[in-house]
Amino acid sequence: MAVSDFMDLSRPPARPGLLQRLRTLRNRLVADAGFQRRVARFPLTRGFARKQSEALFRATTGFVQSQILFACVEINLFAMLADGALSTEDIAARASLPLRSAQRLLPAARALGLVRNSGHGMWMLADTGAVIHGNEGIRAMIRHHAMLYRDLADPVALLRDPQRQTETADYWAYAGERMGRDVSGADAETYSALMRSSQDLVATEVLDAYPLERHEAVLDIGGGEGAFLAAAGKRHPALSLSLFDLPPVAERARLIMKGAGFDGRFTAHGGNFFTDDIPGDADCITLVRVLCDHDDAAASALLRNIRRSLSPSATLLIAEPMDGPKPGESAAAAYFAFYFLAMQSGACRSPQEITALLAGAGFGSIKRVRTRNPLFASVITAKAVNEL
Repeated sequence: MAVSDFMDLSRPPARPGLLQRLRTLRNRLVADAGFQRRVARFPLTRGFARKQSEALFRATTGFVQSQILFACVEINLFAMLADGALSTEDIAARASLPLRSAQRLLPAARALGLVRNSGHGMWMLADTGAVIHGNEGIRAMIRHHAMLYRDLADPVALLRDPQRQTETADYWAYAGERMGRDVSGADAETYSALMRSSQDLVATEVLDAYPLERHEAVLDIGGGEGAFLAAAGKRHPALSLSLFDLPPVAERARLIMKGAGFDGRFTAHGGNFFTDDIPGDADCITLVRVLCDHDDAAASALLRNIRRSLSPSATLLIAEPMDGPKPGESAAAAYFAFYFLAMQSGACRSPQEITALLAGAGFGSIKRVRTRNPLFASVITAKAVNEL
């Protein structure tokens, strides 16, 4: 593909503005090895230089650090240490590792803040390790990343050929060009279990940020096995719960929610949310980590289908990671940019981009609801105000 496919070569390049020229001069200065040495030696800039070096080192070695974390999860290190300290020898024996390998892994895990040395060769959980031990969803995502890393082994090849076959695209069978068609029960079981286990943190953010008690009935579209609805139902006992997802997923949700004690107040509807009629009797419809899984055309089709069923008094709530200037938002956007590249579908959009999709689908009264941790999810609400 030629450069001219992307650029209008008939126009002369625009003259750089003052800020661009100043930034270019600054970049040349910062790139100079002599300047770097002077900054590192000067007392007032030494701390800044050290922080920059550490940030660069983390970015350069991030894959190795993720593999240390993966190894700790795979050998169940955090579960081993949950009840108290163990020696290096005990850990090696329980994990079926050579002693030398345990002696290599444990200091590396300590450097990442996962474990701590309590003295005399004994190891205990550090705070981060305790958090991982206490959250099944985090452990599930860490294990899931092994597949993603295989897909990203050659990121340039994937960037140049975004449609090349990937494990991640095969895993998320409902996304991409299939748009929910021909998803088998085995497909649904595979990805639904991961979605269920990783939903806790997102559900907490959404339920803390948005008062669902103002509603009588909530319909969760693409709700998987009902993890978000279960969290909402526990917090709000009077809330009527219903779910719309592909038929094999809806059937799994029906059984799981019945086993969790929600049988009398939970209804599962099976169908394709792009093309099939969506039940319109709920006064709140939620899309929790659903819109971001789809490209703009599919996302617009989904929103238009919801709009056709939504009563004017009902509220649509969208909860997912969103792009933005804050560190948590930008970190999520960077991660999801490459996750969705491997998935071959989806986008981490800004609130402005989601607002444009909503407006184009006939929604108005669009509001952003702040969450405590946008790394997990941000929230946008809207109402159906325009006819399609």
